[in-house]
Amino acid sequence: MKQHETFIFDSCAFDPKAGKIELRYALDNETHFTETLLLPPQGEPYALRPCPERSRRATPYALQTLHFIAGISYYKTCCPKKIEIRAGSLTKEQADFWNTVYTKGLGEFFFRNQIDFHGLINFPSTNAPSPIPSPATGEGRRGGGHRLLVPIGGGKDSTVTAELLKKAGYDVTLLRIGAHPLIRECAEVAGLPLLTVERKLSPELFALNEEGALNGHVPITAYLSFLAVLLAEMDGFDAVVMSNERSASEGNVSYLGEAINHQWSKSLEAEQMLRQYLAGIGSPVQYFSLLRPLSELHITKIFTGFPAYFPCTTSCNKNWKLAAASSPSLSRATERSEGVEGGKEYRGEGNRWCGNCPKCAFAFAMFAAFLTKDALLRIFGKDLFDERSLQPVFRQLLGLEGFKPFECVGTPEETQAAFLLAHERGDLEQSKAMKLFIEEVLPGIKQPKVLIEEAMKPSSDHCIPKTFAALLP
Repeated sequence: MKQHETFIFDSCAFDPKAGKIELRYALDNETHFTETLLLPPQGEPYALRPCPERSRRATPYALQTLHFIAGISYYKTCCPKKIEIRAGSLTKEQADFWNTVYTKGLGEFFFRNQIDFHGLINFPSTNAPSPIPSPATGEGRRGGGHRLLVPIGGGKDSTVTAELLKKAGYDVTLLRIGAHPLIRECAEVAGLPLLTVERKLSPELFALNEEGALNGHVPITAYLSFLAVLLAEMDGFDAVVMSNERSASEGNVSYLGEAINHQWSKSLEAEQMLRQYLAGIGSPVQYFSLLRPLSELHITKIFTGFPAYFPCTTSCNKNWKLAAASSPSLSRATERSEGVEGGKEYRGEGNRWCGNCPKCAFAFAMFAAFLTKDALLRIFGKDLFDERSLQPVFRQLLGLEGFKPFECVGTPEETQAAFLLAHERGDLEQSKAMKLFIEEVLPGIKQPKVLIEEAMKPSSDHCIPKTFAALLP
């Protein structure tokens, strides 16, 4: 593939009548990309109800942020040395923000492709201040109370967030990218409205992938966050409530002197940066993660109190990838170019857990801490602790060798605490992974109760507004 010198943020546009967002990019004015997002039309079970005053004030700036974050999928094809912005401009502080988002968000991509990222990404800036609108204070809001937009991915975390907010009496709407049947089922169980946005990646991206373009993980949570904020501004929502846990802040491996974190855009650092950026562009929308103080283990304990969701939730990304080829808006190249970020489309064939990946292994360990073996078998279809192919994965998850897998999994300490709790119950003692734990990990744990307490103890380091903090157990 040809090496291009300049990546261009060409233009972006929102057509409210068509419900269409177009994000345009180019490489050296030779290769052009257009990413399209389709909002649900009027007449759908849930469609946007545009809020003119708030949209006029803040939406252009929120649209620009979506333009910048979506560009990362096209930039990474060859990582050009120069970046050009034709649609708008950035202050020095804003350019520094995007330099960090691209550098840390593409950390795993740089690691896997052995790319030296130091000084690689340089967003241009201007000394002139941006014409930022005054934040809207309430003139665009409808009704009383807090209207909340909650991105949902079909797993336990967003389910817990939705249930906690619903129980507290908030007006909650769920958001998904792509028409995922699994997520629809979760929304039906929750009894909450579901807003669906269709994302269509540029076909030219797939063509470049076939020619050998660079490929790898991108910070999809950052994309989802900026999209959610844009939609919230359009429709007068008060806040976007994410479901990112404290475990996401821990990296996987060190590379060229920096910590590489598969979940960086889910981290507390990313959340704090994004909140500051939104304040700087005058956004009236609050943005925070309700689950930030909690570990994966603590969240799982809360989730097990909602058994109605057991049949319809899954954290296994392979289920989403399986159907990429069958989606009319995604080609088979989606799996290679974007993984789950291109859009989740579940075909409903077989078990919802593949039973062979790090996500399945970690989720099984978390559930095993609180559910009986019989309940685990009903959910996962088999005892994953006893799967021979997963034993190397459990060694990584327990911190025995290598580093934490490049997946959305918790810390080794959390995994050890989960094994301790399952060990105390005693119905998984004969499985291979439990025997591994008893022989190689347990002897080194001097204070088992303290380890469990630390894993379950909420952190005080978060961005949750005071009005929401009391919702957590």
